Amino acid sequence: MLACAEAWRGAGEVLASPMGTVPSIGARLARLTFSPDLLLTDGEALLMGDVPAVGARSEVTEGWLPYRQHLALVATGRRHVMMGASQIDRFGNQNISCVGEWSRPARQLLGVRGAPINTLNNPTSYWIPRHSRRTFVERVDMVCGVGYDRAEAAGPSATRYHHIPEVISDLGVFDFSTPDHSMRIRSLHPGVSVEQVREATGFELVVPPEVPETRAPTAAELRLIREVIDPRGLRDREVRT
Repeated sequence: MLACAEAWRGAGEVLASPMGTVPSIGARLARLTFSPDLLLTDGEALLMGDVPAVGARSEVTEGWLPYRQHLALVATGRRHVMMGASQIDRFGNQNISCVGEWSRPARQLLGVRGAPINTLNNPTSYWIPRHSRRTFVERVDMVCGVGYDRAEAAGPSATRYHHIPEVISDLGVFDFSTPDHSMRIRSLHPGVSVEQVREATGFELVVPPEVPETRAPTAAELRLIREVIDPRGLRDREVRT
């Protein structure tokens, strides 16, 4: 949860669009601590002035965010999305549509949804609760979210707002701060080794000379998560303990 929250550190007044329980907890934690200007939505058409628990209704409305205004935010880079990924490759191409050949897929998933416009028009990070070779693959079966290599090939119109700040899994935090924008290890969660991550990844990760440990939550942050943001423990359904 803390690593997801850190993705919005210093974001300023941008719209957070977390998809899933743990990203939602992260966005709320960021708002309550180090990113007080972060905008949160109720998932429909309202900006929340308060920070309700996950699954609870907001009691304070800060503003109205109709669909047309939401699209305006998307098209100008003023939103930071955190999505999931059924597959992701070394350059950040993401798949949530199907597994297997497009003509005869072995598994039908969510579909492309808004992944292309998300990745080309505003920062998009990813939360992956199960780090494995099934998800971190050499080549995605279908491109939904656009990675760095494909955005560069498409030209300036695709790279203007394209940015993948982080990929967060149950093993560590990863980014693309390399010369060719291939995925590297930014930090590993406590108790996780480089060898363990390499074994669970279907491509060669860039490993810095010194791999830091992901920051642990403070006592105050733990209290917010457990008592204010997620008192029902919904996070336990998504995170392996």
